[in-house]
Amino acid sequence: MTVHFIGAGPGAADLITVRGRDLIGNCPVCLYAGSIVSPDLLQYCPPGARIIDTAPLSLDEIEAEYLRAAEAGEDVARLHSGDLSVWSAVAEQVRRLEKHAIAYTMTPGVPAFAAAAAALGRELTIPAVAQSLVLTRVSGRASPMPNEETLAKFGATGATLAIHLAIHALAEVVADLTPLYGADCPVAIVVKATWADERILRGTLADIEEKVAAEPIERTAIIFVGRSLASEDFRESSLYDPAYQRRFRGRE
Repeated sequence: MTVHFIGAGPGAADLITVRGRDLIGNCPVCLYAGSIVSPDLLQYCPPGARIIDTAPLSLDEIEAEYLRAAEAGEDVARLHSGDLSVWSAVAEQVRRLEKHAIAYTMTPGVPAFAAAAAALGRELTIPAVAQSLVLTRVSGRASPMPNEETLAKFGATGATLAIHLAIHALAEVVADLTPLYGADCPVAIVVKATWADERILRGTLADIEEKVAAEPIERTAIIFVGRSLASEDFRESSLYDPAYQRRFRGRE
């Protein structure tokens, strides 16, 4: 018996990996976080699969489901939104599986920030403007931020910021970053990227709070801040410059 942790992607059912889809189809048990994972993904479950929404469950109750499946010899597809590598709460589940010597695998998924950038139609790393992307968040009830990981410290680098789980703290984001990026710095908020009700709000640090007040956002949003979001007059990469010699080009 194996528990297969699967990054289910940002929302759209066709933005799951082929491996993830096939694992779902081969598992008689599926656990999914119904509050943030699209139910459309359940179409890949085999007929008669036992499907459990973990949104109302505690970690102890989720552990009990794993033990029940292990006793029955049934593989489990465990779906988490986006990719497993960030903010997935997989680590604590893995620790409990290892305690019981239950095997597990991890299958990556399309991360939410990548889907949101695609919705914006933007590359987030622009030559000579921004070459780093910081994935971060703010403190919340579920998990505090370490003391050294602050918006001010990340913002001091000038990198493009992809701020997750922070729409409730938009005023804090604006207050912390305006002195570093300037009031005219572009901001883009992508709500529920790839879902049917996807929304995009664009503005600046000066006016984004007003725009969100006019079109309230409750959750499932990524706040992007950085000059790369609106750069147009930037130098082209040397990668495709005809004078740039590289290993695979073979030019004289």
